[in-house]
Amino acid sequence: MTKEDKTANLPTRCGFVALIGAPNAGKSTITNDFVGSKVSIVSPKVQTTRSLVKGIGIYENTQIIFLDTPGIFKPKRRLDRAMVASSWCGVTDADITVLVVDAKRGFDYETKAIIDKLNQNKLSAVLLINKVDLVAKEKLLKLSQELNAYGHFTETFFVSATTRDYLDDFYRYLAEHLPLSPWYYPEDQISDMPLRILAAEITREKLFLFLHQELPYALTVETDLWDRREDNSVRCEQTIYVERDNQKVIVLGKGGQMIKKIGQVARKELEELLECKIHLFLFVKVRENWGDDPARYKDLQLNYNA
Repeated sequence: MTKEDKTANLPTRCGFVALIGAPNAGKSTITNDFVGSKVSIVSPKVQTTRSLVKGIGIYENTQIIFLDTPGIFKPKRRLDRAMVASSWCGVTDADITVLVVDAKRGFDYETKAIIDKLNQNKLSAVLLINKVDLVAKEKLLKLSQELNAYGHFTETFFVSATTRDYLDDFYRYLAEHLPLSPWYYPEDQISDMPLRILAAEITREKLFLFLHQELPYALTVETDLWDRREDNSVRCEQTIYVERDNQKVIVLGKGGQMIKKIGQVARKELEELLECKIHLFLFVKVRENWGDDPARYKDLQLNYNA
């Protein structure tokens, strides 16, 4: 009997799972792994994810909708406040909340602040300790004991999102504990993010990859044109907004080499992801204080007044 035969007559389940945690804990890597495709951008730098991303997938008879939230940290700017507010909105919408903790960073200030808020609102969560391949087992046990003593967790999992160790146990638990329900999305849908937004996010990921220090945090990317042609190719025009002229010079690079390299890598990934030819054109413009422009927040589905 095949796996499909075993689950064919089971009632369907469906629900939302909010992944919360400090920046760079591995939430986006887990989301992409479950979906089996990139729906959320990933970078070694913290605070890469800016808005709530839905990753949709099927585990046996259950459709799991991951809400990949921005990392929760102490906000300094308007954009920071909107990102953190988006994360807590994800918790409100979720059937199951999962706190993802970077095992290497341990029980730090940011994780403590998140658990404090969960405790204040009498919210339980599943504890997912990630990156266990980087930490000794005895340290993992101690970390788990400290976290469970401080917060209220219904279950604890130890995983490595990059090596995929023990992720199936985590997915199985979610599938078994989400409510009985028809599936909310078609079986082959992996996200509800419009392609023009996904394309902008992939370009922004490459900016994080190639630009150093704080510059990626001072820019945003918008898709101005997404035009599918008769031959099924797509013409995509994007604008990279920076805050100052000297930032524009860095993004362009000497003789335009940096923007050319970013465009090539972004175009290649988009073509592999969408399985069609992409004609990508990137422009760089200075827009001072773009982080205080309400229009930018609408595109990111963030609350400007958070």
